[in-house]
Amino acid sequence: MNAINGALSRGLVAATGELDDDPDLTAGVLTGAGRGFCSGMDLKAFARGEDIGPMMTFVRQGARKPLLCAIEGFALAGGLELALTCDLLVAARGARLGIPEVGVGLFAAGAGLFRLPSRVGYGKAMEMALTADPITAEEAAEYGLVARVAEPGTAVEVAMELAERIARNAPLAVAASKQIIRATQGRTEDELWEFQEPLQRAVFTSEDAKEGPRAFAEKRPPDWSGR
Repeated sequence: MNAINGALSRGLVAATGELDDDPDLTAGVLTGAGRGFCSGMDLKAFARGEDIGPMMTFVRQGARKPLLCAIEGFALAGGLELALTCDLLVAARGARLGIPEVGVGLFAAGAGLFRLPSRVGYGKAMEMALTADPITAEEAAEYGLVARVAEPGTAVEVAMELAERIARNAPLAVAASKQIIRATQGRTEDELWEFQEPLQRAVFTSEDAKEGPRAFAEKRPPDWSGR
């Protein structure tokens, strides 16, 4: 069930690094093997003292480029926290999303308690955290946590379609847009203007910023260089 152990943590960080470092990649899709996305921490590995530090690195830093999450079956505990690190969530109908850690004597220490309130609202986040009860993909979509609800078995397909749509846009502009939206949490508007300034300078003076209007004027698809 893709429980989080040392090997999964290291593989996740390596894959994210590959996404960010490859200039030919604009967006990535994170999904789970088998019948569910991720059941959370491997409690047996945790009891053995296995190092899952790289997983915490991932949830703190995420990816510079857009990262989509395709959920089938369930995303629970650390599994939901992995999903919350992504920028857009696609979930199959009936999939369960929750942070049930209090039921085993722990709490959602992988940023779930920080991030859920801005995704589903204070009241629902508090309910999910204290009761340990999950919500369905359909409920998650109503709260704004899930961007697209897919038919069972098609979450990856829908997420790939969304990623391909993103990849049609200028990569520098896409990455900067992601960073600015992410930065809105906890910053004033004046702070956001300051945060945006270097990103705007870099994007608006790029080769892609010249290519976009030129392609528009010439009525052809743009040829993005990522520079």
